[in-house]
Amino acid sequence: MKGLTAKEEELMDFFWKKGPLFVKEIVAFYDDPKPHFNTLSTIVRGLEEKGYLAHHTFGNTYQYYAVISENEFSKGTLKNVISKYFNNSFLSAVSSLVKEEDISLDDLKQLIDEVEKGHK
Repeated sequence: MKGLTAKEEELMDFFWKKGPLFVKEIVAFYDDPKPHFNTLSTIVRGLEEKGYLAHHTFGNTYQYYAVISENEFSKGTLKNVISKYFNNSFLSAVSSLVKEEDISLDDLKQLIDEVEKGHK
């Protein structure tokens, strides 16, 4: 699945939090100056082409809804980052986080405990 731009991710967040929406409803979520209806409509149609949204037809208008959950998106994004930057090595990713973020030994032990509990 193709990645999302920042604006696309922002729009997907509306769908994940609020459920099915018409484009005119999305416009209302923004403060002034609001983005133009046509701009948001173009982005929404792009999200549908990428497989993130689908729609129901109501007369001559569409109500869009997410077909990818936020959780599925997050997992896919994490896998892409690990693939791209850590040569598909989750161990390298965790090691990098430990080194760069100064994760304490206690935090690491807690993480190991949580992983072990998840496998039981």
